[in-house]
Amino acid sequence: MADQGQLPPLPPLTIGEYTLPVPIIQGGMGVRVSAHNLAAAVANEGGLGIIATVALSLASKHYKKAKDYFRANVKALVDELTWAREKSPNGLIGVNCMVAIRDYEDMVRTSVEHGAQVVISGAGLPLRLPEYAASNPKTALVPIVSSLRAASLLAKRWHKTYKRLPDAMVFEDPNTAGGHLGTSREKLFTPEYSTEVVLPQLAEWSRKEYNDEIPIITAGGIWDRKDIDHAFSLGAKGVQMASRFICTHECDAMDAFKQVFIDAKPSDVIIVDSPAGLPGRALKTTFTTDLMRGEEVAKKCIATCLTECRCREEEETFCIAYALHQAQQGNMDHGLVFTGSNAVRHTHMMHVWEIFEELTGQKSPSAHLRPQPVDNVTEA
Repeated sequence: MADQGQLPPLPPLTIGEYTLPVPIIQGGMGVRVSAHNLAAAVANEGGLGIIATVALSLASKHYKKAKDYFRANVKALVDELTWAREKSPNGLIGVNCMVAIRDYEDMVRTSVEHGAQVVISGAGLPLRLPEYAASNPKTALVPIVSSLRAASLLAKRWHKTYKRLPDAMVFEDPNTAGGHLGTSREKLFTPEYSTEVVLPQLAEWSRKEYNDEIPIITAGGIWDRKDIDHAFSLGAKGVQMASRFICTHECDAMDAFKQVFIDAKPSDVIIVDSPAGLPGRALKTTFTTDLMRGEEVAKKCIATCLTECRCREEEETFCIAYALHQAQQGNMDHGLVFTGSNAVRHTHMMHVWEIFEELTGQKSPSAHLRPQPVDNVTEA
């Protein structure tokens, strides 16, 4: 860990009506890898804590059988937002809502009505996000894009249709990001979608077209302060980090899930084809080995969660909701572990506050929230 005071302070990041003391957004990780515990811990350090809304119900008390799924998702999301706020009364709490899920509108509306201050939305262009979030104009809306073309199209559509602009945009580099990737398998690892190319384009576009009113946040491959400083040199106003927060005590996944990262080798980072029709970056598990060998894996659709799904519609490949849920629960025989390219850099468990101290060079602001050691006093 860097000595405190060695690093210059990071500038704050303003997103709509909210200002982050530290310009770090914790990326949304489903299923229930980033829920209320992780989101609150990040928020308490001055970053933006994010609850991933996809399939929240699967490990909740509200889900008993398949027909409960969508109704239970709403109840589970309300629980997570409530618990996050209890753990972080003053921090900034947001959600990540995937466009590609069938209850996208319900997840956005529920988030906005129950206290999410920021909605980040990707896995498709969130063209109707302002409509779904209209009940609370103070909620900051942040789409995820993978190109300048997508950013320009979205900003123009929102301005024309809703008379508003995105409060920020997240650029996600498919060459380094985790989970579902915003390009085809054939176009992966091409420079035209890389941070080095697209981030400066987006920064220049925001500056020229919108006078920097749309701050650009970059995601994918961000691990340490060197990565953050480099992103800022390319025009980013903030960074989104997901994989870095997995091997923390506060991460909502089971310990067996986290151990997979600590044990991972470079050759364990692989690309899988999701039932959603997109490539995804993942870690090798027993499940992925079986999948790639063409052996039998769980193909029964348990949730009808995606708008387009090869598992449900063609009875091919695998049920992604089931596979992600099994991984979060620590079952690697049936579990899919999504990750960014930095997965193998984990060596041990940490606290979220330790990561923030390392990245900022500043003493954690949450020290007063942690249990304090009690002196051993022997009675006479």
